[in-house]
Amino acid sequence: MDFATSDHTPLPATATDALKIVVVGGFGVGKTTMVSAVSEIRPLSTEEVMTQVAAGVDDISRVVAKRTTTVAFDFGRITLDERRVLYLFGAPGQERFWFVWDQLFAGSLGAVVLVDTRRLEDSWYSIDRLEHHRTPFVVAVNRFGHGPELGRIGDALSLPPQVPLLDCDARDRDSCKRVLIALVEHVVSVHTVLLREKTS
Repeated sequence: MDFATSDHTPLPATATDALKIVVVGGFGVGKTTMVSAVSEIRPLSTEEVMTQVAAGVDDISRVVAKRTTTVAFDFGRITLDERRVLYLFGAPGQERFWFVWDQLFAGSLGAVVLVDTRRLEDSWYSIDRLEHHRTPFVVAVNRFGHGPELGRIGDALSLPPQVPLLDCDARDRDSCKRVLIALVEHVVSVHTVLLREKTS
């Protein structure tokens, strides 16, 4: 599986299958960065400049350099092949925008939970909602420097062993592509198991 590499790739006229993936995670974990890094088109972003009012509502103590925030969602596109197109939706991270999440999850193939090891607790809600919706997901650790190994992160998040857990750099296109490929492979595996259970 490969992705188109042009920054301005037109949608193929032969495209018939639209696949939706949601990128979720805590405030300031890198969701907008990931969508921007991997999208083949100029991504749609609903980032707004944070004001003093927002600073009083959102906990910015561990993301002090952050000056903007997503208020609806980010949107990007990746052409998988002549027939299949992947649409990426980056969800807002602040609790006051969580009401948007259920709408973003509707019709999604799966999700990426982006994690910052400095704020693992911010990932719990994401994982809880995805499990509630029975949405297949992978967990990608956006490394901001040295941190705990993946095994310890999986234990801290109480991840089932079948959920893929991998490192990534949300700024790097190739790294983000590996995360998305892992998600698609995981979704295929989950659906294969479900099909076997139905036919057995």
